[in-house]
Amino acid sequence: MNPYEKRHRELKATLERHNHLYHVLDQPEISDYDYDQLFMELVELEKLHPELDRRDSPSHRVGAELLSVFSKQDHRLPMLSLSNSYDLEDLKDFDSRVKKFAKLSGPIEYFIEPKLDGLAIELIYEDGHLVRALTRGDGQTGEDVTANVKTIRSIPLKLREDGVKLLEVRGEVLIFKDAFLALNQDQDEKGEHTFANPRNAAAGTLRQLDSRITASRPLRFFAHGIGAFEGFSYSLQSDLLEQIERLGLPTTSKLCQICPNIEAVLDAYDDLAKTRHKLPFEIDGMVVKVNSLRLQDDLGLVARSPRWATAAKFKPEQAQTLIEDIAIQIGRTGVLTPVAVMTPVLVGGVKVTYATLHNAEEIERKDVRIGDTVLVHRAGDVIPEVISVVLEKRPKKSEPFTMPSRCPTCGEKVERFPEEVAVRCVNAFCPSVFVESLKHFASRRAMNIEKVGDRLLETLVEKNLVTKFSDLYALTKKDLMALDRQGEKSVQNILDSIAKSKQSSLERFIFSLGIRFVGEQTAKHLAKHFGSLEGFLAADETALMTVEEIGPKVAKSILDQLGKKRFVQEVERLIKAGIEFKIKGPARVSQVLQGQSFVVTGTLPVKRDEAHALIEANGGKVVSGVSSKLSYLVVGEDPGSKFQKAQDLNVKILSWEDLQALVK
Repeated sequence: MNPYEKRHRELKATLERHNHLYHVLDQPEISDYDYDQLFMELVELEKLHPELDRRDSPSHRVGAELLSVFSKQDHRLPMLSLSNSYDLEDLKDFDSRVKKFAKLSGPIEYFIEPKLDGLAIELIYEDGHLVRALTRGDGQTGEDVTANVKTIRSIPLKLREDGVKLLEVRGEVLIFKDAFLALNQDQDEKGEHTFANPRNAAAGTLRQLDSRITASRPLRFFAHGIGAFEGFSYSLQSDLLEQIERLGLPTTSKLCQICPNIEAVLDAYDDLAKTRHKLPFEIDGMVVKVNSLRLQDDLGLVARSPRWATAAKFKPEQAQTLIEDIAIQIGRTGVLTPVAVMTPVLVGGVKVTYATLHNAEEIERKDVRIGDTVLVHRAGDVIPEVISVVLEKRPKKSEPFTMPSRCPTCGEKVERFPEEVAVRCVNAFCPSVFVESLKHFASRRAMNIEKVGDRLLETLVEKNLVTKFSDLYALTKKDLMALDRQGEKSVQNILDSIAKSKQSSLERFIFSLGIRFVGEQTAKHLAKHFGSLEGFLAADETALMTVEEIGPKVAKSILDQLGKKRFVQEVERLIKAGIEFKIKGPARVSQVLQGQSFVVTGTLPVKRDEAHALIEANGGKVVSGVSSKLSYLVVGEDPGSKFQKAQDLNVKILSWEDLQALVK
């Protein structure tokens, strides 16, 4: 085995191990940065040595080119549906049917599992390797979504044990509740549609034609059964999950249990119904299976459902309440969102008072009015939602609701842009827009100012103590002690939290600035591409269009902000206030390029990021635009317009070899 192949195998094994620790066991051992460094080494090694076998490589998880329409393929064994029940009496009837058909009089041992509310998927492993993934489809034929499924990091591309010739693993693809909320927030920031619930988000993500989009979203997978198999055996349903876990696949085994009789099943149903809201993902019921595989075989099927299993679903948690008012909330991008203010009502054990009505089109479609009695539920067990109006209870003098033509806060005219359903306040100095922007700046995913909550931020703005982001870092103990309900200890905690937030990262800082369409992922790409705040602030359209996942719309939004003097001055004030961030990259190894600026263009023998890293590691600064002040232009093949501009300005031109010689 040559050294390249040996290193490739080591990297594959290491990355899959860390994937399993992070995505399956929730026990990460290394940082995201360290993982990314190993991953980039693997990708580069595969580029240099394409002969290496890559069918089970972690490099497949980043997403590939645009897919054609999904092809169809038959399942070896049908993916059966389960009979549903919403009543405990139905479970007793199920137990009676099992005993009658099996001609048994004693208690039956059952295995119960949470019924995940996701998208059903079949993973097909041949000789231990993932070769295909199919949706359930109509039960007989599914869609081939292999390229997208391979991007889900909790799914092993190779089983952790040898000897399994064929194994068809069945389970659910889903999105956790907190990840769903973050995804919707990111979608909203990008000006794209948000999802109604986690299941819709998972289904829409898995059927993306561009698998890079799938790779960027937080899909998870849990196995709960198998189809055809060879070189694999089990005798109890409970044993099956243990064996699947041993092969490297995640399951919900911690939430499952063996019940010695139907009475224990009924108790388990009640317990799960009470605790379901505490789970990190959605469930809509419980699956009950005969635990013995031999008895399962004896029971067989009826129509297209197994006699040995049933789904005990939870009753929909809905409630009626009265809409007392429709308020308008203004987001940090200026979007006016109508919100139903309701008479408080308990839904799924949670008191619900507010529910978003999304936009004018949604209000018109559902015809929601002030004074209406409505049916509400918590969509996806997460977001309060108005399902429908109880028309027979509508007041006689009710009138349709219309969106305001002026911003309720600043009074400026609102605008509706082409291809958007949203109505926006475009006044950059609108107090409501600033407050929401400030909340975003201080949020956990941005600057992470832990002890500064939304209410405190609203108060600081009301008292004119904070009129721009940088004012947070100028707050004094005297300022905070003058506020209501602030003791000396809490004030010190706030000041300590603000001071702690100064130690950040470039990607967090860019995200915190609230540039429209720049979510967390885009901020990461920008930080990685430019490598420094100076490089980002100097970005031009050409440079931005080379950044991963950035198109004309996002580039224009960024340039609009970078072109505003007020924005750039605020960034400079934040840096002067003491904000620092570690630039992810190699340690400084020399000062030989200190004080010199570089632009890299064209196709080099190495990735452009490596060239940037070499320059910065030796004290140089990477910028994006060519000007007369530029020290060097590093060129590869097909350098484009920057090469001509550099020649016109008499900027020194270097090849990759020249740059290496300059460093040495």
